[in-house]
Amino acid sequence: MKIVIGADHAGYEVKEKVKNYLLKKGLEVEDVGTSSKESVDYPDYAFKVAEKVSDKKVDFGVLVCKSGIGMSIAANKFKNVRAALVFTPEMAKLARSHNDANVLSLSGEFTKEEEVYKIIDTWLATEFEGGRHERRLGKINDIEKGNK
Repeated sequence: MKIVIGADHAGYEVKEKVKNYLLKKGLEVEDVGTSSKESVDYPDYAFKVAEKVSDKKVDFGVLVCKSGIGMSIAANKFKNVRAALVFTPEMAKLARSHNDANVLSLSGEFTKEEEVYKIIDTWLATEFEGGRHERRLGKINDIEKGNK
């Protein structure tokens, strides 16, 4: 499994911890930045992650910014990207099982470190259920293709 990870300056420290956690789990991780706490624009990093997920160059993406909101908005502009802002393991499970979320957006400020690891473990361990959820995602894909 290959995961791409990116963050802005407010998410940098959490990104580094998440990256190391994923590497210790034996996963392949591509870090697209940022590489410090120096101020940067979050869309730049959300776009780098989302592009790789959209083009299927990786299996999943993880984004971190102060709230997680901006990153998820920016990433969801890309075709085939379903970025979910998640604050709890329960939300992570629903994001995968119901929405087939392929990008996880995390808050660097509002999510406790121990909760981040539980969120990641739950998100990675949960499979998409399909069924009625497949139909609903199909409607989203229709809009993405310009079909209303």
